[in-house]
Amino acid sequence: MAPGLTVLLVLLLYVKDPTVQAEDTCPDWAAAIRVAALDCAEEKNQEVCRTYDVHFYPTFRYFKAFTKAFTTGENFKGPDRELRTVRQTMIDFLQNHTEGTWPPACPPLDPLQPSDVLSLFDSRGGHYVAVVFESSGSYVGREVILDLIPYENVVVSRALDGDTAFLETLGISSVPSCYLIYPNGSRGLVNVAKPLRSFFSSYLKSLPDVRKKSLFLPEKPNKAENSEVVVWREFDRAKLYMADLESCLHYLLRVELAAHRSLAGAQLKTLRDFVTVVSKLFPGRPPVRKLLEMLQEWLASLPLDRIPYSAVLDLVNNEMRISGIFLTNHVKWVGCQGSRPELRGYPCSLWKLFHTLTVRASTHPEALVGTGHLSEDPKFPKVPWPTPDLCPACHEEIKGLDSWNEGQVLVFLKQYYSSSNLVDTYSADQGESSEGRALGRGEVEGQALTPPEKFRRDQDAESLRPPGMLGPRADLPQDVQHRLDLRLQSPRGPGALQEAEAAAPFLGVGFSSLDMSLCVLLYVASSLFLMVMYFFFRVRSKRWKVRLHHPAV
Repeated sequence: MAPGLTVLLVLLLYVKDPTVQAEDTCPDWAAAIRVAALDCAEEKNQEVCRTYDVHFYPTFRYFKAFTKAFTTGENFKGPDRELRTVRQTMIDFLQNHTEGTWPPACPPLDPLQPSDVLSLFDSRGGHYVAVVFESSGSYVGREVILDLIPYENVVVSRALDGDTAFLETLGISSVPSCYLIYPNGSRGLVNVAKPLRSFFSSYLKSLPDVRKKSLFLPEKPNKAENSEVVVWREFDRAKLYMADLESCLHYLLRVELAAHRSLAGAQLKTLRDFVTVVSKLFPGRPPVRKLLEMLQEWLASLPLDRIPYSAVLDLVNNEMRISGIFLTNHVKWVGCQGSRPELRGYPCSLWKLFHTLTVRASTHPEALVGTGHLSEDPKFPKVPWPTPDLCPACHEEIKGLDSWNEGQVLVFLKQYYSSSNLVDTYSADQGESSEGRALGRGEVEGQALTPPEKFRRDQDAESLRPPGMLGPRADLPQDVQHRLDLRLQSPRGPGALQEAEAAAPFLGVGFSSLDMSLCVLLYVASSLFLMVMYFFFRVRSKRWKVRLHHPAV
């Protein structure tokens, strides 16, 4: 941007399918603010879009006046992308300029004080003076000021409605209102049908002797000279053309991805998932499918670390010169061609590609087996809730279309989530907390159980109630019953039940099967030890007898 221009900023509107010329959005503001549009859908603009790090469409960038050094501008910051919001954000950005960088052609936008307004009454400048009175959050006054920049013999200012007594002296009962001072000194309120920007601006522009002045602005490029010759291709609207789908892949992989200098993390995972789906379901020609399969295998072998886009481009362009793989390197729209180059094209082909993949997925469900994790339970599909069977009054039909009765939905939600609708079935008892058995070993909370498993679980819950809840057990000695109670309260899940069952009396003497197993083990070990000792002393005694009968000579 040249430092001497009276241009405040350039608003770059990066669009995929521009249906409104950005230059015509605020044409009267051109002396203070210029609006330009750059179409990132055109491959010739690819390098510029990548340099300015544009990833989303539309993207708004603001550039201050008199900027000398290179900058990527400031991003648009607003709650939405409505034209009114964008216009107001442009005004906010304009007012952020300092006095030294304020464009000479732009009049002041700050509100006047009541004393300043009174001084205007005595001035005789030979032109109209309009003052728009408004609230502090209104943009009407500033918009009217900018609308009247290219017009002469009229000056527009704004004032706030803080001084009620002053407004009453002027006969102003509501805001926004426009108070006009005529060249001859007479003054009064402007009478318009609606207190809107367009009505005030139109009225002031239509005043006698108010006319448009000449402004020297940079000329716009001649669209006729730069327009490309569009070759129309006849096509059948009832057919799907492979040229559109392959052109979509070319544009996505070589132009759309080119906006990213590198890919990592979630972005790389998204690309990998998309290529996986396309490689499995794209009904293209063998060279294209082979290329997609190679790209999918290569991406699947990579960690989610950062990779440069150039690596993806090298594979797509077949830099390794592998035979049998190919993807067109230009677009050729057929069913997606538009009446002008900027219309339809890539957005149209992308929708056709998505619809094609969706149909292929339904007809070839085995193609995606083992490639993603479905989050939807087939027995509980995701549907709008509450369903008609739960809340018939929540659903109604208006002009043949299903719609919600929001009042009934609110009543249903309040009733459904109220404490009176809570039931204690399957809730854990006190003994089934973290210190008792809430879930069996290997069970997952909420996991569906087959009927036999559920039956066994109910039996376990019955058997593992707290000791005080069990029936009398007169057939057990007191010490055995105490040990059984301790084991029933063990936090070891089903193992506690097995030990509890093993703690039943054995032969009526209070020994468990575990105790008897230990006794048998000790008995066998003792027997073996005694036998070893017996043979040891027997052999030793024989040696002594031999020595006694054969004394040494």
